[in-house]
Parts: sequence; structure tokens; C-alpha cells
Amino acid sequence: MKLEVHKVLEEKMSKTMSVLKEELGVIRAGRANPGMLDRVMVDYYGSQTPLKQVATVSAPEPRCIVIQPWDMSALGSIEKAIQFANLGFNPTNDGKMIRIVIPQLTEERRKDLAKLASKTAENAKVALRNERRDANDKLKKMQKDSEITEDDLKKAQDEVQKTTDKNIKLVDEFLAKKEKEIMEV
Repeated sequence: MKLEVHKVLEEKMSKTMSVLKEELGVIRAGRANPGMLDRVMVDYYGSQTPLKQVATVSAPEPRCIVIQPWDMSALGSIEKAIQFANLGFNPTNDGKMIRIVIPQLTEERRKDLAKLASKTAENAKVALRNERRDANDKLKKMQKDSEITEDDLKKAQDEVQKTTDKNIKLVDEFLAKKEKEIMEV
């Protein structure tokens, strides 16, 4: 039973880490990355469709993203969607494809992005701690209901804490890597 609690905890923490990676990936670091446009939704024949489902998105140069639609009639919708996403990009449409030149980040903007990355990481840590609390509450209830002994409770709580510590350390590593990437000129 306590193994099940730990397994659920591992799954929840794994999802939290995936969300963190995704959110940090969206924060731009002055270098072109097709992942920057992952959240852009295009009005394609009346339905909101992710950009990657209507076009090829690539970064052929360090400061340029190229979007090649599969259906040329979607070109205007893609351009509007990028502008509407409010990512700070100014797409240029040449009739065949859309180019986005990534502007050089100012020092102030880099600091703002580093703060945003830090806040995102802190939110992930809070989520991990909440998951730890939920797991410990389940374990305490199991001990109260005489499903596990007090010694088993102590061991299980130690495992929960080790898992939490491991994931919080990973959050710190992801944040350090992202901050280094952001502050790189």
C-alpha cells in the first residue's frame, strides 16, 4: 500500500517536472528556438489548431525562425496568430513562408526573463512540496487506520522526503541552466 503512495507521488512529481521543462523552454533566451512558438494556436478553417500541425517550424540560423505552411492559404492566419500570441516577435510574410528575426535582448530584458524563470522554478518547488504533503497525509491516514506500522510510516516518509529533495535539486539545476542561457550574450 505504501508503495502505491510512493508510485503516485513519483508520477505527480514527474508531471510537475515536465511542466517546468515546458514552461522554461518557452522563455526565450535570445537564440531562435522553434519551441518558442509551441503555444501559438492558428485559426485554421474555423478551429484553433497548434502551429506545428499546420506548418513546419525550423530555426536555420541562430537568430531566425522560419515557418513553412503546408497549406499556403493558412499563411495569413499563421501570421495573425503569431502577432496575437504577444510573444514580442514581428513576423515577416514573403508570400511563401514566414520569417521571424529574434531581436537581441537588452540587459534589462535578460534580468526580467531570469526573474520569470526563477518564479517558474519556485512555483514548481511549491507544487513538489504540496505533492509531498499529500503523500505524507495519505501515509499518516494509513497508519491511523492500522494499515501500516509506525516504523513503516517513518520509512515511507523518509522515502517521500528523498524523492522530494531529488526533484527540488533537479528544479535548481534546470533553473541554473536556463539562467545561464538567458544571461549569455
